[in-house]
Amino acid sequence: MKYAMIKPNDIVDGIGICVSFWVQGCCHYCDGCHNKETWDRDGGIDLPPSYIEDIIQLLQKNGVKRNLSILGGEPLTEYNVPIVYMLVKMVKKALSDTKIFLWTGFTFEKLLHSKNSYIVSLIQSLDVLIDGKFELENRDITLWLRGSPNQRVIDVQASLKSGETCLLDREIY
Repeated sequence: MKYAMIKPNDIVDGIGICVSFWVQGCCHYCDGCHNKETWDRDGGIDLPPSYIEDIIQLLQKNGVKRNLSILGGEPLTEYNVPIVYMLVKMVKKALSDTKIFLWTGFTFEKLLHSKNSYIVSLIQSLDVLIDGKFELENRDITLWLRGSPNQRVIDVQASLKSGETCLLDREIY
């Protein structure tokens, strides 16, 4: 399995200081994507067996609380689901108060109705999901945590509780 990059102190992708994990491989190929180097599933770096432990250590390094951001590539494409599922589950087990953000080209509703139980369980463990494919013709660099207005910043836990898709309120998060 491959990954593209781990950034231990990211203040752009997420809220607060985050450890950002970029998966390798994408099935969407969005025009204007700023991560084209992550599209090829055979590119990137070999994933070490210790990747989960390494990321958990980074989340706590020097006593600084960090959140986890998972980007790509496409974290929820079939071949990336196993590594992302294990990472999310183990981080929540080890550091339950860590907020987890995940970017995907799929929609929240489609993911919740997936026939893949690992995807559904993974989604249920997230705090924030940024969904939808990037649309170059609607690009807006002023948007928070996304590149085009069709993409949504979803409060996953509030959505699961209410049964409706709830957008994250930037003012209170």
